[in-house]
Amino acid sequence: MHGITTEPGLGDSGRLETVRVGGVPVSTLSLRALIERMLRDAPRRVAAGEPALLVFDCNGHGLSLNATDPAFARDLAQGDLIHADGQVIVKASHWVGGPAIADRSSTTDMFIDSLPGAAAAKVRYYLLGGTEQVNKDCAERIISTTPGLELAGRRNGFWKADEEQAVIDAINAAAPDVLWVGTGKPREQAFCVRHRDRIKAGWIVTCGGLFNYITGDYPRAPMWMQNAGLEWLHRMATNPRHLAWRYLTTNPHALYLIWKHRNG
Repeated sequence: MHGITTEPGLGDSGRLETVRVGGVPVSTLSLRALIERMLRDAPRRVAAGEPALLVFDCNGHGLSLNATDPAFARDLAQGDLIHADGQVIVKASHWVGGPAIADRSSTTDMFIDSLPGAAAAKVRYYLLGGTEQVNKDCAERIISTTPGLELAGRRNGFWKADEEQAVIDAINAAAPDVLWVGTGKPREQAFCVRHRDRIKAGWIVTCGGLFNYITGDYPRAPMWMQNAGLEWLHRMATNPRHLAWRYLTTNPHALYLIWKHRNG
């Protein structure tokens, strides 16, 4: 099953083509098209005073959580655009019929590949997530490697419930075009949905462990493994203590969900 959803302000005709994979409607946009849309639409939304667009990712872990965690499923359903962070999602779109997803748009690639365009167009990012050291190192690295890039601000991903208002206030004072939220599933989706009407940004994009990949704390898989859909295996092998159980349980479940929902 697939469909066309209409999201005001997405640019062009405002029509977003999706394909349902494992029960989740995923955008068929290519990585390049997704980046171009973000860099064009985010500052336009800020200038027009429009609500932020919620952009979530979809991978095997997300499919499994969507089917087992009702709160996460409710939050994910609030996303305006869900992109294919996992290669299995891209491949599955070819199996279920309807429009196929153009290519994988991993959040890390989306972020890294967007930096030159963001610098050229003066699109300002806010980095929210990671430890203080990782967040700081990530900010310093992208500024040093991308001439002209301007960050609106940054903050680590650790705060208490009574500090959340201060987090929102700091983001709003910085007025970013794009807010990147990297606190991990399902916390980041819940935060975004809870505050979507209060956060002043053009796009709010969840990004998991993105900042750790930028700093090198989390090594990325070789390109051949990424293309083969085996990046999860590399992640599990390099961080078995935290990721082995997740992948060994959610990957088979995700494949089952893809098969179960193959006709809609």
